[in-house]
Amino acid sequence: MYSALKHLHITTVALSFCLFALRGIWMLADSACLQRRWVRIVPHVIDAVLLASALGLVAILHQYPFVQNWLTAKVLGLVLYVILGTIALKRGSTKTVRAMAWIAALIVFGYIVSVALTHSPLGFLSWW
Repeated sequence: MYSALKHLHITTVALSFCLFALRGIWMLADSACLQRRWVRIVPHVIDAVLLASALGLVAILHQYPFVQNWLTAKVLGLVLYVILGTIALKRGSTKTVRAMAWIAALIVFGYIVSVALTHSPLGFLSWW
């Protein structure tokens, strides 16, 4: 069960990232693709599966945010990523603000992945 849940989690992480990156590119290009119905629905479905798989892994592994430092860092990073993503794709007042928020969100996403790989709140910085 663990292996299947982990693979589901990693797959949805990759799908979520790719779709967020694509939506950001479309936002920068003022593409009408952002208005397509599936573009407004599919990210929520992917993110719901991602969250469910994360909760399943927490239950199986008995590792909890606010107990494990690295999981706390991931959760806090996720909150920041969601806020930046919302600014980037919806709430940013200008294209410059949205572009900067999108780039910052991509960086935060990289940090979250590095925390997951290293199991350290320092993420990629712990490699040095």
